[in-house]
This record gives sequence, structure tokens and C-alpha cells, in this order.
Amino acid sequence: MQKQRRTLVTALALTPLAACQSAPPTMKEHKPMYGLITKITSKPGQRSGLIAILLQATQAMPGCLSYVIAEDPADSDALWITEVWDRAESHKASLGLPEVQAALQAGRPLIAGFAERFETHPVGGFGTRLSPAN
Repeated sequence: MQKQRRTLVTALALTPLAACQSAPPTMKEHKPMYGLITKITSKPGQRSGLIAILLQATQAMPGCLSYVIAEDPADSDALWITEVWDRAESHKASLGLPEVQAALQAGRPLIAGFAERFETHPVGGFGTRLSPAN
């Protein structure tokens, strides 16, 4: 009886978790998305100005599924950029957009450095969509 109760409790506890998870599509069905997570350190006191420039320039970038700018709560001069793209080529192409080029020029004097950079292959989640394979 004790073992049956433990099994039932475990099954009930895991049911919500199983309901929230969906099986990721196979790589044959979809091309992998491209993700980039970057920590940028602004020059002292320039983080807000840098954020304003980035927000202005990132409104319409073809292939960009998500572009999140976040303040680092532990460092008043740092921010994190989390990007999700339909594919790596879209990200590369975005660097040539006039709006992005203007933001790079305007933001460069406010940047002290790029602290960390991670490339990822997002598999899904809220705010993303998968691109069908061609």
C-alpha cells in the first residue's frame, strides 16, 4: 500500500510538468534557429544611453524572432542581449542594415567592452517559432 501511494504521489507530481513539455521537433523537420547571448559593458554611467540606442535600432530586423535587452542587476554598467533568429544567416544579414549600422556607430563610444558571448541553437519556447526545412 505504501509503495502504491508513493507511486501515485510521484505520478501526480510529474503530471503538470509533462503537460507543459512538448517534444522538440526532429532536426529533419526543422532547421535549427540561431541564438546569441551577449554581455556588453558600457562606459561608466552610459548604460541607459546605450540601451536607448539599441532599442531604437532593433525594431524591424528580418528573421529576428526575439531581441531582449536586459540590465544586469549586479553591475550598473552591464547589460545582456538575448537574441533568437530564424537562422544564422539572418543574423549576419542584419549587421548590414542601415539602422543597425547607425546604432553601431552611435553606440560604439558608449561601450567599454564585450564581456561574454554565447552562441546557441534554440529549440523552441514562448516567443519563438521554428522554421520549416527547405
